[in-house]
Amino acid sequence: QVQLVESGGGLVQAGGSLRLSCAVSGRNLWRYAMGWFRQAPGKEREFLAAITWSTIRTFHTESLEGRFTISRDNAMYLQMNSLKPEDTAVYYCAAGLAADFPQVGSEAYNYWGQGTQVTVSS
Repeated sequence: QVQLVESGGGLVQAGGSLRLSCAVSGRNLWRYAMGWFRQAPGKEREFLAAITWSTIRTFHTESLEGRFTISRDNAMYLQMNSLKPEDTAVYYCAAGLAADFPQVGSEAYNYWGQGTQVTVSS
């Protein structure tokens, strides 16, 4: 089992940056890939990026245009630059088995954090 706790959300002006953190704990983390998703009001949950815990392979969705970067040390992070109002959402970290990496569907992730709100003002 894996436990995930996000932090680092908040209010930022357009063009600014935020770094989200996800505290990760549990057993056999080497078996897992971790991902970041977001969900805006009235929209479906959207995949952003993923990283394998053991080999630190990364994958980012192309729609981010290089603005977001996933990384990890003992925790997992999402560095978000050049933020836009349309980035406003609740951001979630998630964990799923690393087979067939990368997995972009939320159904592939078994464990989820509680989410952290990011609001970008224009």
